[in-house]
Amino acid sequence: MTDLSSDLPAPSRRDFLKTGTLSAVALGAGGMTNRANGQPRTTVDRVEEPDAAKNVIFLVSDGMSAGTLTMADHFRRRHEGRASNWIRLYEEGRVRHGLMDMAAANSSVTGSAAAASSWASGRRVVNEAVNMSEDGTEYRTILEIARDAGKATGLVTTTRITHATPAGFGVNMPERWMEDEIAAQYRERGYDVLMGGGARHFDADRREDGRDLFGNFRDDGYTVAQSNRDLAQWDRTGKILGTFTESHLPYVLDHTHIQKHRTQVPRLPAMTEAALARLDKNDDGFFVQIEGGRVDHGAHANDTGGLIYDQVEFDDTIRRVLDFVDGRDDTLVIITTDHGNANPGVNATGDHYSASDPMFDRVADFQYTNDWILSDLDAESTTRQIRDRVETAWGFGISREEAGMLQDALRGTYRAAYKKKSEPDLLLGALQANYTAVNWLSGDHTSDYVELAALGPGSEAIGDFTRNTDLFDVMVRAANLESYADV
Repeated sequence: MTDLSSDLPAPSRRDFLKTGTLSAVALGAGGMTNRANGQPRTTVDRVEEPDAAKNVIFLVSDGMSAGTLTMADHFRRRHEGRASNWIRLYEEGRVRHGLMDMAAANSSVTGSAAAASSWASGRRVVNEAVNMSEDGTEYRTILEIARDAGKATGLVTTTRITHATPAGFGVNMPERWMEDEIAAQYRERGYDVLMGGGARHFDADRREDGRDLFGNFRDDGYTVAQSNRDLAQWDRTGKILGTFTESHLPYVLDHTHIQKHRTQVPRLPAMTEAALARLDKNDDGFFVQIEGGRVDHGAHANDTGGLIYDQVEFDDTIRRVLDFVDGRDDTLVIITTDHGNANPGVNATGDHYSASDPMFDRVADFQYTNDWILSDLDAESTTRQIRDRVETAWGFGISREEAGMLQDALRGTYRAAYKKKSEPDLLLGALQANYTAVNWLSGDHTSDYVELAALGPGSEAIGDFTRNTDLFDVMVRAANLESYADV
């Protein structure tokens, strides 16, 4: 299929890796030129040879629209008296940053699988594919390349470890939903650290083929961790498969207020620290991808609490990574997102917009997510049950009329002008907006250009505007992996 994102010729990756320079035509951006000529500098306008990056840490807040980044920063400033770690990097001028075009091969709106594949293989693929062309050609991934160069490799996520973004860095699959097959391919690839949810795809009792992948990984010398305690007891040596839930990790907000989650499930900063401690033992360095994956899910569901608290946790994870690289000059850190989602933001409300901030402040008092609310409601729920459930989660109630609207949505009889907003989760998000001032464009991915920031050796290649596939070239060149890359 033709890459619909550009009518211009494909760039020569081999030339880039050999010389460090490509024409700006590679971006498909119509002739962007160098900053020296008074124009924005593109990622491919390399002007200097970088020091080698022994390590690469790739951080992804999945589905993070610009409004999500903004709201997390506002949240921290208003309730902690400080900027978010991500925005502080901008304020202090510690990173190269700009915008990135995340288009897939068949659409300007991309999914997580195609997005991760563009970074991991340097090629745009159609949505839902994982590092594969439509004719079945498999593209070598950045984790395979790093592994073959002798580097330690890792994937850490708050989604199922077999989900689109982690899979997109390390496997080849015609469909992202083939998660049993992805789990099996992880074993074949032999990566050192795998942490997240998704136990059901390794469990013989849950897999369709009855294969005991947990046993297989143990036979291969992996530590198999399935709880907070298991992770704490791991000695940070050898390989590890950590699957701490059957599906995705719970949202941060629900995790905070539900005892069984706190006991069972580690959070992203803790998993990140453990992964870095293990991977850093490798004398040849490492490559790790770390994902705050449930940010995307909060956006899909128009769930303000789910979104903001998970974005704040991702921001805490940035802090852990910055602490790790403090005083070092051998690690390239990339911080970005794979696509926008639902485009939320704090909206104007009140006289001279004076009510916007105090309404937004209500999010700080939330106890549970909208997902938690809906998990115990169905078509038989009464308006009283709905109102009680909402008040427990948010700390304030909704009107009988609003509860009736949600009741209709649960019964499938509510009709919104924008049809997708007839669903219970999106309607609940719209009702919540009446009290928090946080409103949403939709419940789907968007074509927005996304934030990209980088620091460390190789980050000097990051320009004002980047094509997603260029990050593959940046990483390969920064880490001196050219001879292992399929170029």
